[in-house]
Amino acid sequence: MSAGPKAPSPPHTGHRARLRERLAREPLAVADYEVLELLLGYALRRTDTKPLARELLRRFETIRGVVDARPDELTQVPGFGPGLLAFWQVLREVLARRASAPLRRRKELATPEAVARMARERLCASPHEECWVALVDGANRLLAWERLSRGGVSAVPLQPRDVLESALMRKASGIILVHNHPGGDAWPSQPDLALTAELQRLAPRLGLRFVDHVIVTEGDCYSITQCKVL
Repeated sequence: MSAGPKAPSPPHTGHRARLRERLAREPLAVADYEVLELLLGYALRRTDTKPLARELLRRFETIRGVVDARPDELTQVPGFGPGLLAFWQVLREVLARRASAPLRRRKELATPEAVARMARERLCASPHEECWVALVDGANRLLAWERLSRGGVSAVPLQPRDVLESALMRKASGIILVHNHPGGDAWPSQPDLALTAELQRLAPRLGLRFVDHVIVTEGDCYSITQCKVL
């Protein structure tokens, strides 16, 4: 028995092939919305993704803005459903791990500035507050990068002992504490300052260095101990 007629390819298939050829030949000749269109096409294979790509750029202005957008913001865009959100979360995780690679492989010193860059990739799109800690050895090489606590949109529960116990368990020399402010204001709150002061007081008693407490937002990273934007 002969096979039935082959289903026709979606009309945008040839368009995507031409975009991929242009990207391979001359990447900078491909517009931002076209790059997004190609990326979206890997998750929405049978859908024309050009309208969605244009709408995402209209709302979030740049590719960086689209990639850094929070899940609740993305799902407000018509056509951005649960399947695409799952794909986006994998993309975000790839970028976060790429940013942490130099520190994890101990090819870069874990300065507050370097940790802030690493933290921003992981936390800038989070809709809730999270507290992470970078634990370093005596030469400021990264020993561990781990989440200590996860909270709501404006607060995260954390006690000084949680931070200190983690450092002692890992046999670390120094501590760089990091948390995000989903609201976008990097200025430290009174509880942020109180926690920092308590850790600065307690850490030396246990033979530890409290290096910094960094606050991360979508646009800024602020060092509490240095009192400046990183």
